[in-house]
Amino acid sequence: MKIGIIGAGNIGGNLTRRLTALGHDVSVANSRGPETLKALAEETGATPVTAAEAARGARVVVVTVPLKAVPDLPSGLLGEAADDVVVIDTGNYYPQQRDGRIAAIEDGLTESRWTEQQIGHPVVKAFNGTYAQDILDKGQPQGAAGRQALPVAGDDPAAKRTVRDLIDELGFDTVDAGGLDESWRQQPGTPVYGNRGDADAIAKALADASPERTAEWRA
Repeated sequence: MKIGIIGAGNIGGNLTRRLTALGHDVSVANSRGPETLKALAEETGATPVTAAEAARGARVVVVTVPLKAVPDLPSGLLGEAADDVVVIDTGNYYPQQRDGRIAAIEDGLTESRWTEQQIGHPVVKAFNGTYAQDILDKGQPQGAAGRQALPVAGDDPAAKRTVRDLIDELGFDTVDAGGLDESWRQQPGTPVYGNRGDADAIAKALADASPERTAEWRA
């Protein structure tokens, strides 16, 4: 599969490592330019590109940049992607720690719904509460006892299935976390955020979530 990854930090870098190892055709971009991705490209075989080029021909695009940087992504980002491109949003809102105040999110819009509005394309929320190192270290075969599970939220069942299949290929179970308006259940500060449990534990953590954002995660 042709996959574009926009953001080469901890999550983006390790997804690049694993997805190339699985045989996918990965293009990776960051905010500093492809020349700064030479080492990652040499390590993985991924193609370093600009952010404007990352989605070209891609069936899946992973947006894994700080939330405050989402509005600065190139306009028409997905214009040359596959017609049925699936966009994965790994982002989290860290108002005090990094992003500053985003009024719509403070007013109750889910983080991924906000991102969707900024890029003008539906997104599937996944990997946002996953430890980056786990992407490299914790994958297990299908059916393994205690296999770690990741929550996945989105409105389009087919897009969500594509993401869940990809996560399964990486070695993790998934739990359907509902539509994007339910994705607050996996935002920072919820029981599922950073949770390394199996599918049953993740389902319970999603059910136990409260929609009230705690003070640590408000501007």
